[in-house]
Amino acid sequence: MNTSAELWGYISAFIIFVCGFFIASKVSRYFGLKKSHSVFLYFWHTLFCLVYFWYASWNISDSTIYYYKSTLGDVEFWPGTPGVVLINTPFIYGLNLSFLGAFALNNIYGFIGLAATKGALDIATRNKNRFLKYLAWVIVLLPSISFWSSAISKDSISFMATGLALWAALQLEKRVFIMAFAIFMMFLVRPHIAGMMILALSFSLILSAKINLFRRLLLGSVAVVVTVVLVPFALQYAGVSDQSSAEAVIDYIDSREAGNMGGGSSIDITSMSLPMKLFTYAFRPSVLEARNIFYFAAAIDNFILLILFVSGGYAFFKKKTKNLIGNRTFMWAYVFLAWIILAMTTANLGIAVRQKWMFAPMLIFLLISLIGKERNPTSAVTPAAPATRLPRGSRFK
Repeated sequence: MNTSAELWGYISAFIIFVCGFFIASKVSRYFGLKKSHSVFLYFWHTLFCLVYFWYASWNISDSTIYYYKSTLGDVEFWPGTPGVVLINTPFIYGLNLSFLGAFALNNIYGFIGLAATKGALDIATRNKNRFLKYLAWVIVLLPSISFWSSAISKDSISFMATGLALWAALQLEKRVFIMAFAIFMMFLVRPHIAGMMILALSFSLILSAKINLFRRLLLGSVAVVVTVVLVPFALQYAGVSDQSSAEAVIDYIDSREAGNMGGGSSIDITSMSLPMKLFTYAFRPSVLEARNIFYFAAAIDNFILLILFVSGGYAFFKKKTKNLIGNRTFMWAYVFLAWIILAMTTANLGIAVRQKWMFAPMLIFLLISLIGKERNPTSAVTPAAPATRLPRGSRFK
């Protein structure tokens, strides 16, 4: 690399980083975050981006392949790897971003997903005790989230799509375009997950009691039509030979189970029951199974998620909840659909550690919103205005 190109590589990376800083400042208001909190999350996420960049610089990874293909300027509108290349090529090929600059760019994508998730968790814990507010912070600072969503990868884009879909689901009537953008971005990198989102959305719109019958039928019909078109395409993309055959789908699941059983991080899931597959996908490796520092960090994350799952599950069955915000039908339907299908088609723990963050933010939101008692509950899902202190003895009339 010549001196001028190398210099531009560092300068462009710094420019992208500064742009991310301003984006963090601007989106804070939209997601209901304090500006200082949003900027802190950006720096936190960037720290893991630098760690991932260091790792990818010394090891061949998917990020290396995505970057190289993006430098060629040869793009095609097709989901999967071509989708990642399509999103990155205008910046890498067009602006001649360096490997570091491309990491800084994708770091912004992942940060947006993290900020949207934090905004949603703040709403879920707004009228709860301090412990749950601190727990929301602990969750968004989990190393696994920021590490896997900070690289040139499908994960940074899919995590952004998941965070935005969660945020849109809190006020779906007002954030339809955000939901559409989230599904589109997910489609570009993982169309089968986008198909699950649309299936869940169709189900929630048809059952929604908050929408009048005409709009329900209209929106539901549109969602169903999109589902009919997208799901077969997603199955074809995933490798199912006959999309109309249940036997072909079962054969695909069996082949995926067998195909992921090689390697040091693999486990045999073929003999497990479905509940055990779900548990393994979401909550393993455990601390006792950690073989290196990456797996130990993932194990700590999984322990926290397991505690949250148990606490939230207990609250779900023991409490009568009221004033639950957001399109929870969509969230529950998407979480279980994605969780079940991914658990049935993935046996490699290394893959599960990354890909579970395509539904985990919604699961975490649903669970944490069930825990604890509401104090002065409000029906609004947007940040409340600061209260005005009244003179002692005064009251509203």
